[in-house]
Amino acid sequence: MLKLLVVPYQRCLQHTMSSLSQTKELFRRAEAVCFDVDSTVIKEEGIDELAKFCGVGDAVTEMTRKAMGGSMTFQTALTERLSIIRCSREQVNKLITDHPPQLTPGIRELVDRLHQCNIKVFLISGGFRCIVEHVATQLNIPLNHVYANRLKFYFNGEYAGFDESQPTAESGGKGRVISMLKEQYGFKTVVMIGDGATDLEACPPASAFIGFGGNVIRPQVKERSLWYVTSFGELLKELEKI
Repeated sequence: MLKLLVVPYQRCLQHTMSSLSQTKELFRRAEAVCFDVDSTVIKEEGIDELAKFCGVGDAVTEMTRKAMGGSMTFQTALTERLSIIRCSREQVNKLITDHPPQLTPGIRELVDRLHQCNIKVFLISGGFRCIVEHVATQLNIPLNHVYANRLKFYFNGEYAGFDESQPTAESGGKGRVISMLKEQYGFKTVVMIGDGATDLEACPPASAFIGFGGNVIRPQVKERSLWYVTSFGELLKELEKI
């Protein structure tokens, strides 16, 4: 009986190791690498920071946790969180000035190395373009490689909603962006890296997904990732094999 149990386990282990090595190979020969931003490229969740800055942090943080865990649709969570925050243009600008997003250790070196290898780098975020553009500038990523949500304001600067036509404003949006990039640039191999459920669901159309837990570990993402890392140093190490 023991032998019968051992053989399937060995096969399962071999399959997992094979899938891991395939994911690593796809990363090494990627034509483009797409990063999530909140809790991946930067340490914090941008919308949570904005909520704290506007004095409604606790209510919004719980909703973010549900959205990232996949227990409510992304667009529903985004709509509800923003209706609580109702930030003005002035508050958003002040947040970026007073509390700029903190880069995750190792991301600058990783992006530099990807650029050296002639691998295109894109930021695909369910966060806000005004914050993500600030991050892209720090990492020398062209602004036309940024895909994120746009906040809308009235002429007096008061909150007027968000642009619901952006693909990143709804569940499955990151996958749609990757499909668009493959069509636009002719990429065959695109790798998605991120911490959340919306990142995981972008593969496919992404050729491979790498789960990132350097800032927060989401168990359901970790369980479903063929390759899960907690440091960008692990990815840099893999690029040394090129």
